[in-house]
Amino acid sequence: MQEVFDKLRDLQSVLAKKFSVLDEIVEIPKALKTKEELLNRGKKIYIEKHERIKKTTDELKKLRIALDEAEVARETYEKQMELISTQREYEALEKEIKDASLKEQSLRKSMLAKEKYLDELSEQIEEHEQLMEIQEEEVQSETKKKDALLDNKNKEVKALEDREALLTPGIDESILFKFERIIKNKAGIGIVPIHGLVCQGCHMTLPVQFVNDVRKGEEFRFCPYCSRVLFWEEADVEELATSALQDSEIEEAGLSDFVDDDEFSDFM
Repeated sequence: MQEVFDKLRDLQSVLAKKFSVLDEIVEIPKALKTKEELLNRGKKIYIEKHERIKKTTDELKKLRIALDEAEVARETYEKQMELISTQREYEALEKEIKDASLKEQSLRKSMLAKEKYLDELSEQIEEHEQLMEIQEEEVQSETKKKDALLDNKNKEVKALEDREALLTPGIDESILFKFERIIKNKAGIGIVPIHGLVCQGCHMTLPVQFVNDVRKGEEFRFCPYCSRVLFWEEADVEELATSALQDSEIEEAGLSDFVDDDEFSDFM
């Protein structure tokens, strides 16, 4: 068992590093994804502005045609002034000229507003094109960095897996499976010693008989509080722990009294 415990301690550092690198591999593309999302959003806005330019250009053409028609109508009414012979005809024609002039002024005002809006859109699109060019360069640069970094991280994982493969022979597969889960869930610490009656993983006091069973080292024992693999280790508190073992009135209990999580129940 001591040989297995030694392997688990070595394996612990390998697995903790491997899981840490795997987490980094997951995180690395996220920064690039954010930049890609910004670029895609910018392209969408760029397309929308181009559509607005097309729509505004079409509206401007229609306004020019309407303005030309209004000018022709006004000029026609003005020429007819030379042919009128009564006051009523004069008043009616004067109203037509006035209405045509007002329509002409309104169309001209609308056309000028559309032209100004079109100029603003054109300037915005030019600025947007420059921004997208910068964003595309950043995405390309980040993609290269990401690919190189992921390649290095994957090589690092492969090297760690090779080390892991050298350590796992002789360790029961079910123990390895549980041990990996512990490493993932317990900040990279999966095997810890007992000093006296105390688990050095969670610093909880353990039952006397349970500590004695761990000290024998005949089988795997998991802490009923933090689920880590336990092993006995001589410590400076040995004398104090021995005294505690002799004088303690702690009731010996089965692990079922302590374990709230059934994650490792088949091993207890």
